[in-house]
Amino acid sequence: MLYATLGLTSRANVRSNTGVASGVVFEEIECKTIINSTNTPGLGFRWSINPYRGCQHACVYCFARGTHEYLGYDSGRDFESRIVVKTNAADILRQQLSKRSWKRELIVLGTACDPYQQAEMKYEITRKILEVLLDFRQPVHMLTKSPSVIRDLALWSQLAEVTDAQVAFSIPTLDEAVWKKMEPGTAKPVKRFEALQELSAAGVSCGVMIAPIIPGLTDDEPHLEAVIHAARDHGAKFIAPNVLNLKAGSKEWFMPALREAYPHLMPRYEKYYRGAYAPKDYTQQVMAKVSELREKYGFRERTHAPAPQREHSGQLQMAI
Repeated sequence: MLYATLGLTSRANVRSNTGVASGVVFEEIECKTIINSTNTPGLGFRWSINPYRGCQHACVYCFARGTHEYLGYDSGRDFESRIVVKTNAADILRQQLSKRSWKRELIVLGTACDPYQQAEMKYEITRKILEVLLDFRQPVHMLTKSPSVIRDLALWSQLAEVTDAQVAFSIPTLDEAVWKKMEPGTAKPVKRFEALQELSAAGVSCGVMIAPIIPGLTDDEPHLEAVIHAARDHGAKFIAPNVLNLKAGSKEWFMPALREAYPHLMPRYEKYYRGAYAPKDYTQQVMAKVSELREKYGFRERTHAPAPQREHSGQLQMAI
């Protein structure tokens, strides 16, 4: 199942490698294709690239957890500790971009993983991909939680000079207590803002995704305003909010974590998340708050982040 899903010809294409972090195993694979079609209306783009599968950031709410089950792994610990590495991604990308049929449509990087998760420091797959994108002046947007993007500052700056290059930082909160519980493998939010500021100063269009907005934890005006205020002060060009969704694979991991850290919120979540999405009226109220705060701090209403624009949209929901 795993090998067919990844487009491999045989088990020989898969190599295990002990990771840089304790308990992490990297599955090194060779892929047949790297540009994936999203086939999802309303996203604003058609194509995505994910250098890795799984994510060491270990965000308890991550919408992409369920995708690991397609590989025969679980959406809990396996998602965080069994990382699939597409070792030949840059070579395959060059082949795909060289085809006469390719129309240089926007590609979004990191729709089901973080391109700058810890594995990137070992493999540099994302860096090699950026070098190919630069060669082709290929429009690219990216979503990340990692300040490690600064390692490739020169590449991003060069891309911004010749094409549509944009980086969106996912920063749901500045509350360190919530951050530690919800995003245990990520860098501090303030470090992400510092990276945003550095990229912005280098001419790269950057913004902030307040994603996900977590009911009862980060949805009040002080939390939202703190993020939006900091975004303006660090040079962000846009704000893109999304309310938490809990689809299969994510819900099973998030709810026990919530029960342990914030048991008083369980009745509310059992009411809100009978399905995958929070109630429509709640979502509209939160979005109205964000809209007012965007206006207060001088952000345009229209966003340009790599995120879905559908009603009830939550975290990124894209092809892998």
